[in-house]
Amino acid sequence: MAGKISWFWNERFWLPPNITWADIRSTDEVRYPALEDLYIVFPYAVLLLIIRLCFERLIGMPFGRLLGIKQSANRKPEPNTILEKAYNSVTHNPDEARLTGLAKQLDWSERQVERWFRVRRNYGRPSTLTKFSETSWRFLFYTVASIYGLMHVPSEPWFWDTKKCWEGFPYHAIEPFMYNYYFMELVFHWCLIMSVLFDIKRKDFLPNIIHHFVTVMLISFSWVCNFVRIGGLVLTCHDLSDVFLESAKMAKYANRESLTNVLFAIFAITFFFSRIVMLPYRIIYSSMVESHAIVGFFYSHIFLNGLMCVLQVLHFYWFYLISCMVYSSVVKGKVGKDNRSDDESSGESDEIVENHLNGSAKKHANNECYATEKVP
Repeated sequence: MAGKISWFWNERFWLPPNITWADIRSTDEVRYPALEDLYIVFPYAVLLLIIRLCFERLIGMPFGRLLGIKQSANRKPEPNTILEKAYNSVTHNPDEARLTGLAKQLDWSERQVERWFRVRRNYGRPSTLTKFSETSWRFLFYTVASIYGLMHVPSEPWFWDTKKCWEGFPYHAIEPFMYNYYFMELVFHWCLIMSVLFDIKRKDFLPNIIHHFVTVMLISFSWVCNFVRIGGLVLTCHDLSDVFLESAKMAKYANRESLTNVLFAIFAITFFFSRIVMLPYRIIYSSMVESHAIVGFFYSHIFLNGLMCVLQVLHFYWFYLISCMVYSSVVKGKVGKDNRSDDESSGESDEIVENHLNGSAKKHANNECYATEKVP
């Protein structure tokens, strides 16, 4: 076992040539990142999860009620074995042919079948107040993390000159603010992974899970190898756009349409400049080109670049979804509007609210309504 562990931590993979683990071991005078530092993350992630649940119940929900958001319960659908089987085995949204076949089989109108599917989809769906409470927690974290990062990172010379991220590498002592910043982010993303079992399931569930795991791997890996300067740049350009996304969703749940549009516009602009321009053309470029010229080649650096490229592919995907929403909003008209008058349409409207701020453009029912999936 010891041999396998030593093989895994082979310095030829993790560190630049002629550097050993002993060279970057902390002393009384200087502190370097170490694997042992990551052990404290998990108990803090559990603690943060408990704090989150308390916040949502004791602060998020009361604040939502203060804004006029109600805890509405979705109506239970009429028991029907045939429709339930079709719902589970075929699709939650039957096409026109399937809808006609089910209507003839049950001697119902197509409208009745369509209404049953809509009620069934809405049944068990979290209320707008629950979604507002969950969103308010993420808004709080991203706001705190953004303020903390912007208070410290831009004051470092390597923020303005990315070559300094590699000069003297890996002998970069870890500053107290960077230690706190890294672990704040790592604990939060582990908390997100731990909470997927009871969080609201969104249509881009898989891309978000991939994003969470890649982020955790990127933070942990960059810590162990002391890529903390380039990692700090990645963290800084990520959180700010999320502040405006979560605040736009909160405004949407509270039916503040004008505020929602303003916040979403700021989010789209911030997302574009931070994740589509700054991240690939400044940060990833520095990690791929400048580092090679200054430090040279070593294997773990390829892995770091690979993780950042996976992250960037997700960003391009989400920006495409944002662009679809903006295009449909400008060209097609108001996004997220549902003109149907069914009693159970409120649940559908909640879905449109989510999609308006969360994903890919699509047609909605009989209207030319367009929506978008979640952008983390």
